[in-house]
Amino acid sequence: MPAALSPVRTVLFRLHWALGLTAGLVLALMGFTGALMSYEEAITALANRDRVQVAAPQERPALTPSALAARIEAQLSGRRVAALTLSEASDHGVVPSAVARFARDRAGGERPPSVYADPTDGTVLGPVRLEAFFATVRALHRWLLIPGDGKGWGRTITGLCALALLVFLGSGLYLRWPGRHGWRVWLRPNLARPGRARWWSLHAVAGTWLLPVYAVIALSGLWWSYDGYRAAATWLLTGQAPPDRAETRPAEGGSGRKSADHPSSDHTSSDHTSSDRKPPDGIPAVDKAWADFSATHTAALATLTLPGPEAGTIRIRWHAPHATLRNEATYDARTGAGLDDRRAAEAGLGPRMADNMLEVHRGRFFGAPMALLFCLAALALPGFFATGLTLYVLRRRAGRRALGRAPRPVAASGRG
Repeated sequence: MPAALSPVRTVLFRLHWALGLTAGLVLALMGFTGALMSYEEAITALANRDRVQVAAPQERPALTPSALAARIEAQLSGRRVAALTLSEASDHGVVPSAVARFARDRAGGERPPSVYADPTDGTVLGPVRLEAFFATVRALHRWLLIPGDGKGWGRTITGLCALALLVFLGSGLYLRWPGRHGWRVWLRPNLARPGRARWWSLHAVAGTWLLPVYAVIALSGLWWSYDGYRAAATWLLTGQAPPDRAETRPAEGGSGRKSADHPSSDHTSSDHTSSDRKPPDGIPAVDKAWADFSATHTAALATLTLPGPEAGTIRIRWHAPHATLRNEATYDARTGAGLDDRRAAEAGLGPRMADNMLEVHRGRFFGAPMALLFCLAALALPGFFATGLTLYVLRRRAGRRALGRAPRPVAASGRG
């Protein structure tokens, strides 16, 4: 950093380190928890590797959704299945387990743990391990475990910290913009330099490389922090007003609509399931909708919400094989007839981003390599806080040493 700064640069420099000592600590925590959630599905599958698949004879077909839900509820008295996550069948006599998510015990009450179940006979295999752990991680990421959840101060604080990250990016870029530095200084850290210069080079160069990633993370993270921002972003991306907030808020997760492959997805139409709705042909509407969906879609994973008494639609959110973007099909809750079929591949870039903002936030929207880069960038946030704090401490020490070397005024002796 130059010894003498212009007034504007002085203000930005002080703002940068002041936010770094405050918002930087929260961002470090959000980065660590966000990195954990980046691969939540893979970690959860590894922890439940003895339950994610079951051996089943090929001649034994999968149960219908209503029958599967009924058998699970019969084994777990007092629980009502609100959603089923079903996977594409595997070969060699092995089928993926179904995941059942339950309705809350009462309005605002606790939700029972999700369970794995054999999709061919409904046998409950056990709860989803690490579900409670990741629920805590998400609450820490989204509102710092502050009481009130999304309606408390925690959501406001994390939203302000996302704005602070944008200030970091803008002020850091401005402070690096003297113009006389070559590309090597901008893009390659000089770790051979001693003391504070080495830490500044590492901090500044890493920030320069990761600036586009952090810009996407911050801008997409604000989607869940401020309703007005989400409305404006939705209009900008789609040209339409946003749907009801309940449709766009992440249920237990860090950001955005949960993927269909997420065992804790909370996009249930109601906390009261009803599998006895039957159209005139006698088949439950949810089974008729699922049969129509299975015949017309190729889904690697699909989450089916079982409609409650007041629900008008049955919703199926699904992923195509080898794809990360979410698709959605809706059916009439009374007849099982198809109503809408939204596929990411057929939508424009803006609507795809709006419908998959969680995947944008996690980097999966841009492919697996970018998802890994986003995860590493999140993990780097604690490093930026540590290097920034080191720079602050070293600068303070240098300032105290400079004051100690300054000549002191000679006191008057008082002698005539």
